[in-house]
Amino acid sequence: MTLPTEFDRIARHFRPLAGPDALDLQDDAAVFAPPAGREMVIAADAMVAGVHFLPDDAPDAVARKLLRTNLSDLAAMGAVPFGYLTTISVPRDTQDAWFAAFAAGLAADQAEFGLSVLGGDCTSTPGPVSLSLTILGHVAPGEAIRRNGARVDDEVWVSGSIGDGALGLLAAQGKLADPDGFLAHRYRLPQPRLGLAKAGLVHAAMDVSDGLVQDLGHLCRASGVGAEIIAADVPLSAQARAVGDLVRCLTGGDDYELLLAIAPEDAKALQAHAAALGVAVTRIGVFTPPAAGVCVIGPDGAAMALSTGGWSHF
Repeated sequence: MTLPTEFDRIARHFRPLAGPDALDLQDDAAVFAPPAGREMVIAADAMVAGVHFLPDDAPDAVARKLLRTNLSDLAAMGAVPFGYLTTISVPRDTQDAWFAAFAAGLAADQAEFGLSVLGGDCTSTPGPVSLSLTILGHVAPGEAIRRNGARVDDEVWVSGSIGDGALGLLAAQGKLADPDGFLAHRYRLPQPRLGLAKAGLVHAAMDVSDGLVQDLGHLCRASGVGAEIIAADVPLSAQARAVGDLVRCLTGGDDYELLLAIAPEDAKALQAHAAALGVAVTRIGVFTPPAAGVCVIGPDGAAMALSTGGWSHF
């Protein structure tokens, strides 16, 4: 059986995903104008089989995770999605059904989050499946939320629940009981918190992709502050609490929830804004002078000694 060519696959699976700016995916690049009076926000992430997803994960779920992890970067900047480009590298003998399912996953999330593909590339590789996605969004001028805006005495808030992603990986690998499949689902299908980081309300933000403690440290260094968080206040799902591995929840990655720096007087406004979006938010600590670094107060009231803050990419 002869496999479809690159151009056959583009026409069959990806052209239906393209918007007008993509020029029907028949040229070497897209041509677009940013929405009037808006600034563009651009980010990129890569995923590799065996590192960021399991080799036997369903292609549609892989596609959705790829898009959603990039959408999470836009969410942290307070940006609205516009479009994306993706590069797909797969073994030469990959069947057309894989591409069909992958494109179906992208189509589902394009419809949910309101964006379309602008272009990209397909190529073969002798190694594992390797994927890259570049996301484009937009914000009002000067309203992109940075990591460097947290202030001493601001409160540390986080969306959703923490630790599900790291535990979900173990569950997906069959190393952890997951009776209702909740944890594995959270690992495979993160929820980007678009709209939560609101300019004028949030001083600084970033998403939790490499571990709560580690990512909070990144935000603190960018802002020139420290932070103290209370481990008992970190929101855990019922499923994570049942596992009882607090350290993994604090340092594991793949949650894609948002860390937020909020002035104490704006806490009620944040809660109201989050409630309107249907997103839970929780105060977990406070930003401190920079010499303190990131301190996690454990259940016994003492600072926890953590051997690592989170995931390393190298």
